[in-house]
This record gives sequence, structure tokens and C-alpha cells, in this order.
Amino acid sequence: MSHIRVSIGLILLALIAIGAGGPAAQAQALTKVRIGKPQTATFPFVPVDVGIATGIFKKHGLDLESIDFAGGPRVQQAITANAVDIAIGSGPEMAFTLKGVPEIAIAAMADAPYAIVLAVLKDGPKSVSELKGKTVSISSAGSLTDWLGQNLSRQQGWGIDGIKLAPLGSTAAQTAALKTHQIDGMIVEANGGYRLEEDGSGRVLVQFGDMMKTFHVYLLYARRAFAEQNSDGVRAFLAAWFETIAYMNDHRNETIDIMRRTADVSPFIATRDYDAMIGMFNRTGHFNPEALKVVSRSFVEMGMLPSEPDVSTLITEKYLPSP
Repeated sequence: MSHIRVSIGLILLALIAIGAGGPAAQAQALTKVRIGKPQTATFPFVPVDVGIATGIFKKHGLDLESIDFAGGPRVQQAITANAVDIAIGSGPEMAFTLKGVPEIAIAAMADAPYAIVLAVLKDGPKSVSELKGKTVSISSAGSLTDWLGQNLSRQQGWGIDGIKLAPLGSTAAQTAALKTHQIDGMIVEANGGYRLEEDGSGRVLVQFGDMMKTFHVYLLYARRAFAEQNSDGVRAFLAAWFETIAYMNDHRNETIDIMRRTADVSPFIATRDYDAMIGMFNRTGHFNPEALKVVSRSFVEMGMLPSEPDVSTLITEKYLPSP
């Protein structure tokens, strides 16, 4: 009888051990990663939502928490405050690294800036030449939209202040200011302009992707301490990210549906975003030296740095998936 009791006890211990490896234990084994996004309801940042919805990040051992901010500089502040581990940021925001933000660029996320447009009201300026001296909103000073606005003014021969740039925060705030005629245009993510076209109140005047082909509009950043302490977590994140990009490319309808639900946008906006921007994503994460030169030049043009730095110290490719 004692032998039977011992056998039953061993069986119970085995069952407990099996249970410990069940779903609850597996969930505990997931690595928590907090990712900061500059805006919500924006197609370039939808891979985060798609990767979560399809379970791709979880498949790679990650419990991904997505946090939205009103503009890139606020994401940079969150990195400094240890509030996020991974961040989506613009190429020009890499200059914040030299100003003390403890981060490193770990992958080229997207190239030509097809995600950004300058939108106006239906009865607004008909051409870029009519923007001289006009007020155009941006998300925040020192942001990608700020630099693109300055660059547009410079290309017209007006210097960096030929267009008055007003930092107004979120796209919703900028749209409200445009519709009440407080500003003459707004530099926003593409679907901010598409919404104006959908409701008939406005149109896209400038598509910045058509003006600048060689660029890294968005990069993926890691908080340095997180990368140093959890290199496997960073590698897992990037592997999941690029698997998500591949999924999005191969699953148009599913991606559009996920965006429609998670970003709370209409089928028109979700479809327009997908068709216009799916090609902008970098498929390998490797940095383009020529694009980095443009990014480096932007630091000086925005007055963020007195001279162009050696950007090789601000990036790394060691966490990228092997070919």
C-alpha cells in the first residue's frame, strides 16, 4: 500500500509539473516590452497593432505594451524617463541621442516619407507657392514634421522661416485649428489628410514621399540600458517586427481590417493608407549610408547641432535578424 501511495504521489507531482508548464506559466515567461509610438491611428505604426493582434510578438516570447504619445519628442522624453523600452521615432530625432537621450537606433523602419502630407482646406492654397508667409501646423518643435516644413520652405527659396510653423500637438488638434481657419495648412500623418478628402472639407497639397526618395523617415530605437540588459529581448522584438511586416505585405485585407478596428478609422482611410504606404517599410532594417547623410544634414538644418556628427556611433545593426 505504501508503494501505491508513493506512486500516486509521484504521478501527482508529475501532473503539477506539467501544469506549471501550461499557459499560465508560459505567459509568465514572456518578456515584457513597452513600445512608444508618436501618434495613434497612424499606418506606419500599425505593425505594432498587427503584431499584437496576430500573436506574432507573443510567438517570439514578448508581452508587448503599446503606448501612444502626441509627437516624437514626447517619445524621446519617455525614453529618458525610463517609461518605454523600444520606440518608434523619426530619423532627425536621432539628434536627441547626442543631447543626452539614452537610446540607440537599432533598425531602419521606413524610408521615403510617404507617411507625411501637407493638407489644406478645399478652398485653401492651390499650390506650394501660395504658402509663403502662411501658418502651417506641425506636431511639435524639433519633430519630423517641423523639419519637413522647414525643408519645404527652403526648397522654395524662402529660407527656413518662409512658412510659419505652429506646433499644435495631435492631428485632432491640428485638424480642429484648420477647420476653424486658425491655420492655413497642417503637416500631419497621411490619414489626417485623407480624412479631409473623405469628408470633402480638404485635400492633400504636398506628399513628402514624392519630394524625398532617399531618407529614413522612421527608425526603431532601444533604450540603451534595456538593450544592454536584455539583448535577446531586442533581437526577439526585431525578429517579430520584420515577420509582422512580411505578414502585412502578404495579407492586405487582414491588415486593413486590423487597422480599421484598432485605429478606429473608416474602411476608406484604412484602405487608402495601406495602398499608399505599405511599400515604405524597410524589409531588412539595414541602414542606407546615403539616407543617413540626409538625416545627419537635418540635424544642422534644424539647428539641433552645429555640425554633422558621425552617425555610426548612434546606430547599431547587431540586433537585426540574420538573412
